[in-house]
Amino acid sequence: MDTTLRDPLVGQQLDGRYRIDARIAVGGMATVYRALDTRLDRVLALKVMHPELAADATFVERFIREAKSAARLDHPNVVGVFDQGADGAYVYLAMEYVAGCTLRDVLRERGALQPRAALDVLEPVLAALGAAHRAGFVHRDMKPENVLIGDDGRVKVADFGLVRAIGSTTNTTGTVLGTVSYLAPEQIEHGTADTRADVYACGVVLYEMLTGGKPHTGDTPAQVLYRHLNTDVPAPSAAVPGLALELDELVASATARNPDVRPYDAVALLAHARRSRAALSDTQLDLVPPQAHATAEEPADDTQTTVIPRPHATSRLATPPLAPAAPEPTPAQPPAPRPVPGAALLRRGPLVVVLAVLLLLGVGSGVWYINSGQFTRVPSVLGRTEAEATKRLDEAGLEVAATERAFSDAYARGTVMATDPSPGDRIRGNGSVRLTISRGPEIVRVPNVKGKPLAEAKKLLARDGLVPGVISRAFSDDVPQGAVIRTSPEPGTERRPDSAVALVVSRGVPVDVPGVTGDAVADATTALKDAGLKVQVAPEQVHSPQAAGTVAAQSLAEGSRAAQGDTIVLTVSKGPRMVAVPDVTGKELDAARALLEGAGFQVKAEREFPFLGKTVKSQSPTGTAPEGSTITLKIKGI
Repeated sequence: MDTTLRDPLVGQQLDGRYRIDARIAVGGMATVYRALDTRLDRVLALKVMHPELAADATFVERFIREAKSAARLDHPNVVGVFDQGADGAYVYLAMEYVAGCTLRDVLRERGALQPRAALDVLEPVLAALGAAHRAGFVHRDMKPENVLIGDDGRVKVADFGLVRAIGSTTNTTGTVLGTVSYLAPEQIEHGTADTRADVYACGVVLYEMLTGGKPHTGDTPAQVLYRHLNTDVPAPSAAVPGLALELDELVASATARNPDVRPYDAVALLAHARRSRAALSDTQLDLVPPQAHATAEEPADDTQTTVIPRPHATSRLATPPLAPAAPEPTPAQPPAPRPVPGAALLRRGPLVVVLAVLLLLGVGSGVWYINSGQFTRVPSVLGRTEAEATKRLDEAGLEVAATERAFSDAYARGTVMATDPSPGDRIRGNGSVRLTISRGPEIVRVPNVKGKPLAEAKKLLARDGLVPGVISRAFSDDVPQGAVIRTSPEPGTERRPDSAVALVVSRGVPVDVPGVTGDAVADATTALKDAGLKVQVAPEQVHSPQAAGTVAAQSLAEGSRAAQGDTIVLTVSKGPRMVAVPDVTGKELDAARALLEGAGFQVKAEREFPFLGKTVKSQSPTGTAPEGSTITLKIKGI
């Protein structure tokens, strides 16, 4: 019976544009339809939110915001988003239509997959997630249901941008039990989800493809969550004997419970997956797991490629060709009974048994140590400062061999942008890791630091990868004292990192220095402080023409310009020095003047009538006089 006829939207035209032809799938949050865009005449998938959820304004707001973000992703392995809108109670998303099936359909039909087929699916999934991670998006709900496999074999990841809104309305139904199987421990414990949460989910999906079952199961979601938090994902080889060690390591790296030990993002995990594939032989890649289901369409010739039957679904989806299936075993005679290992030892007594057990334990421990015990995994320190990274590596028992620096647009200056070996790679427990520290972008712009205090301006320059150059100071009527007036080069100028930027710092509004020479020290101090200046009195006093105890000199002369808070040094006078006055009576005026000025005196000549004489008649004072004082000479008339 065709159940799609019961759906009221089938046969309707949504938003006057999208004719709904058939229902493809129904989920807890939305229904997906195959529709025809009548405007562009193309088939697409229309995801319509359930009306009861569309009534929630918060849900719709998140749905629209995240749909816009997802539409910016342009990658061949991401299901494209064409349009988003609403028609009455129906909020919809128009997406690329992929004719095929989901990875869940493949696993349901085939059980476990051969390693080659599993990697063929995993790698395009990681490529899609890697593009999202580098664009700043996290899927948050990776699972086989969201991996679409087209009839042409192309693999695409669906539901980008929707999972945050969907996650806010999940309940404890069986659908959620399927979802919690892929939740990372930090999502469960702290509610946080970054790129490493998607890496964890991909590791679980890979385990399921290799073994045909989930690593953690339970009767309730709580049991599954508990096992994710407290139990490591087992090695796939425990369920698939003969599976290559490289695949065990790939799953272990992706599903480490500590997110710091996992590959940083899907790009790093993709590189690990490709290294693992390159290390495998054709025999290892084509190993048929015992959990693989035989199909009714297997060819008799085991050299041909097996095609999985199309799943029974309303959308008539089909799976792509996968890896060859194993040939049917031919009946054989039952093998002869083999002797039980150790039976001879049991007959030889308990002591021999004990020795044999100890020997086996010793050999087993040695093998473990050689293969795993002496190795550790490089923790992820990407995005951390050099000091933080060094501490984290030290805690893991590793050393920093050396550091180098390189330009990066993705990582902030001074943080780790790469490590060698890469995060998650195996390394000897006492090994060393080389760090590459980001120098920031290769070209930086000089920031605008005008008006910023000098200390803050230096920090802003350092943040952008520049260094402060020559610092000069100038007066300014509008920029506060201590703040930057201008830079050279100007803001917005492009420079290479570590270039120097000259700064001119404000001295504030200038102050005219008052003259205080000859004033009492107390009066001079008051006058200078009233002008906004500081005062310092020199410890040494000097002889000067000024009276003892007054200001003999000031460090900045009267009328000079100073900054608010500048210090003026005052020198105190201890009075003039007394000097012997040369006797110049009877000497010619010119000779007398030269003699007195040479002794440090000033000379004043007074002539008698009729003012024709040149001989000194008398002088005043005589004996001694203050240095620099004036000596008066009387000149004879004739």
